[in-house]
Amino acid sequence: MSQHSELPALPVTFRPTRTRVVLLTVGVLAFVAITTVAFMLDISGGERSSFIFTAALFLGVLVLLSRPRVSADEGGVTVVNLTTKRRLEWAEVLRVNLRNGDPWVSLDLSDGTSLAAMGIQPGIAKSQAVADARALRGLVERHSAEG
Repeated sequence: MSQHSELPALPVTFRPTRTRVVLLTVGVLAFVAITTVAFMLDISGGERSSFIFTAALFLGVLVLLSRPRVSADEGGVTVVNLTTKRRLEWAEVLRVNLRNGDPWVSLDLSDGTSLAAMGIQPGIAKSQAVADARALRGLVERHSAEG
């Protein structure tokens, strides 16, 4: 039971913070730079608009890539990936997997499927992702034992 005493308090959210900061910073800087260039060039309004639209599109893609997270509360787990959001009860999550070389955590579910949980990914911060995966695994084990 000692492993459960070190678990994070609920509610808790796991997300690749460093990756998110890098993506959003690059996106905003690129948007500002492209928009500035668009206004500095001697071009028509339509061409300027296409520059700004492209910058906004690029920023939008990076915001989308920064969206993933895994949130846990007393009722279960919410997995938010790039374009999907799924709420799971604790009993639906059988196992939390993060094997060496995996791009993110996967959850084995009681219906026989698995679900990618992109909110825990070892890209830039591998040690943080491993710690987050262990914490989520501990929470799943604790709530499975209680249920």
